Amino acid sequence: MIKDYAFIASDGEKLNITTFLNEKLFFGKTLILVHGFKGFKDWGYGPYAGELFANQGFFVITFNFSHNGIGENKIEFAELEKFAKNTFSREIRELDEIISAIRNGFFEIDEKSTIGLIGHSRGGAIAILAASKRKDISAVAAWASVSNFDRYSDKQKDEWRKKGFLQVLNTRTKQMMRLNVDLLDDIEKNCNGSLSMENAVKNLNIPLLIVHGDQDLSVPISEAEEIYNWSDKSKTEFYKLFNTGHTFDIVHPFKGTTEKFERVLAETTKFFIKHLNKRIV
Repeated sequence: MIKDYAFIASDGEKLNITTFLNEKLFFGKTLILVHGFKGFKDWGYGPYAGELFANQGFFVITFNFSHNGIGENKIEFAELEKFAKNTFSREIRELDEIISAIRNGFFEIDEKSTIGLIGHSRGGAIAILAASKRKDISAVAAWASVSNFDRYSDKQKDEWRKKGFLQVLNTRTKQMMRLNVDLLDDIEKNCNGSLSMENAVKNLNIPLLIVHGDQDLSVPISEAEEIYNWSDKSKTEFYKLFNTGHTFDIVHPFKGTTEKFERVLAETTKFFIKHLNKRIV
């Protein structure tokens, strides 16, 4: 069963959510998929992964952050003004509110369901940061995750402040997408505090799966190694894929799965079946 929801965040912004559930196979465990920068819930593998995990018995939540640039049109960046205003702290808060919505019975599942987070790219870091602030997340999988948010040179930051925005090219759609100074302010104010990946990983205290391709040109595998170095090795698995890049050979529009992505899904499924075994009471 696939179901759409409109979730209203604490600031009144709407998050579009799609859930996947195989009622015959469901065994009380929930996965939340967190998209990355210039990503969205219906990008490429999103619906395919949602159905696959549902058919493994999980209740699966996929969603769009309110300011990811995607509105009612599920696949077009038509809300570029919102995209420009987005911040990392907003995304952490919105993910936290979705988790709380599970606990408050918003979805048609047991509010005590064990929860695992899967984040890709920037979404991997958002998932780790959100999980580190809660006591009711049982495990996290970080696919091709960044290890830090401060990814801009001093020259870029100077120009950013002078112009009031930074432009980034979406190579797929050819759109120039603005980032307002709000994002830079968020980085500079919080990079050593609430946005510190090092602190979050060291405080995670739950099982962590790191998955990364050795030919990732968007987020080099050295960032995965950095996350692993910060982690509790007794609770961390590091799965390296060779001869693959940032999206594990998946493209958008979706043209079918790949051998590399199937390996990612298999390792992730095995990881969560193993670790989502502690109910919240």
